[in-house]
Amino acid sequence: MKKKIFLLSTLAVFLGMNVEAQATKDTLIIAQGADAKILDPHATNDQPSSRVAGQIYDSLVKQDSKMNIIPGLAESWTQIDDTTTEFKLRKGVKFHNGEPLTADDVKFTLDRMKASPQVSHIIKAIDSVEVVDDSTVRIKTDKPFGALLSHLSHTAASILNREAVEKGGDSYGQKPVGTGPYKFVSWQAGDRISLQANPDYYLGKAPTEKVIFRSIVEGTNRTIGLETGEVDIAYDLEPVDKEMVKSLPTLDYVEEPSLSMAYIGFNVNKDSLKDKRVRQAISYALNVEDIIDVAYQGSGQKANSPIGPKVFGYNPNAKSYEYNPEKAKELLKEAGYEKGLKLKLWTNDNPTRRDIAVIAQDQLKQVGIDVTIETLEWGAYLDGTARGDHDMFILGWVSVTGDADYGLEPLFNSENKGGAGNRSFYSNPKVDELLTKAKNSTNPDERKAYYFEAQEIIQEEAPIFTIAYTTQNIGKQKTVEGFEMHPAGHHKVYGAYKTK
Repeated sequence: MKKKIFLLSTLAVFLGMNVEAQATKDTLIIAQGADAKILDPHATNDQPSSRVAGQIYDSLVKQDSKMNIIPGLAESWTQIDDTTTEFKLRKGVKFHNGEPLTADDVKFTLDRMKASPQVSHIIKAIDSVEVVDDSTVRIKTDKPFGALLSHLSHTAASILNREAVEKGGDSYGQKPVGTGPYKFVSWQAGDRISLQANPDYYLGKAPTEKVIFRSIVEGTNRTIGLETGEVDIAYDLEPVDKEMVKSLPTLDYVEEPSLSMAYIGFNVNKDSLKDKRVRQAISYALNVEDIIDVAYQGSGQKANSPIGPKVFGYNPNAKSYEYNPEKAKELLKEAGYEKGLKLKLWTNDNPTRRDIAVIAQDQLKQVGIDVTIETLEWGAYLDGTARGDHDMFILGWVSVTGDADYGLEPLFNSENKGGAGNRSFYSNPKVDELLTKAKNSTNPDERKAYYFEAQEIIQEEAPIFTIAYTTQNIGKQKTVEGFEMHPAGHHKVYGAYKTK
């Protein structure tokens, strides 16, 4: 192991890392695999952005690490009737620009969110937001909506300051203002985002003065940053590096279940992929066990649905595609592709996804599908798949709210085609109907029945191939205390500190 550590240190110098410059005690340096796209929570719904935005903003309610709803900017709430909930705001809360939090900011935020093509689906059920007084707001849904509080805990529902947004205009997302534990300081695109503790935070000032989010695309380089002390916490270590991190006496490796699902999506508007038999053939041609063993190093569970066992509404009996290349060939022949076909598979610059792409390319070749892999930068990848420029693509989805509404609605409701989540451009009136009925019910058993049926249809029609329910991990210095991962992946830094 000493030899490997020496090699990593040598590589760190080669890559330009300053091995001697250890992070100071008052600063936490966190590495993740991509830069934020924008820090306006209404302009994107990607995880790298949300992980930073979650430190800057607060929402009306939150979910703790057990997915329980707890107070946020709202200290209490009351169910007035089946469609109306009244929220009492904490008094004395200030935005980072010094402006006081008011009910007008809440109304402005949620109205603006409903107008956003990227995130409006999250609160689509909300019909109106009424300001009762400066510290009281009533949210009315068009119909009963059982998942309201879960959806209001989403990072995209973070409360914004009206004055700051209007003043910032088109550049607001580069200079965000929230009420959260950390204030935005600066952003060096593609490198780092710097934050500073908010001295007026309503729960008390964070124990660590500065937080820097580093964008380090290559997982091995994030591991090198840990080994050299350049990085305090590294998100999403590559499976191949986890044993090495475990072996180092100065580091901790932490792996926990998540609400994440990895998938290969099909653009159903493309000629060959319009036929569900082709999509099913691809699903039968992929050996998930190989993908989990190689790409995830065993850190995953074969998926049979777009939502996992930890999500409310999960159907354990939804169709699971077992590896069957002969069945794949049979379906391709039925669809008129006995002589094969050519497809492009998109991925972003993520090593695990690149591994999945290579495995899929090899396995699909065995049934006559010639796959070309194209790797795009994260922002271009999101934009391209939102437009529908792709044939197939590899992505993940996190059921952030722990509810099937969020796990299924964005990816499969025909109203959410493109950047809102449905990058397969899938449309099925029956699925739309089931998802809407489930959304508008407050009866848990009734909601489950609708979601069970929807999952059965989705798995049969295969607009996506669900690969695995993945775990999440971090590597950290042993000197870092007070940091907890969140099942949704939007980890909060508040409370984390270094002992030396």
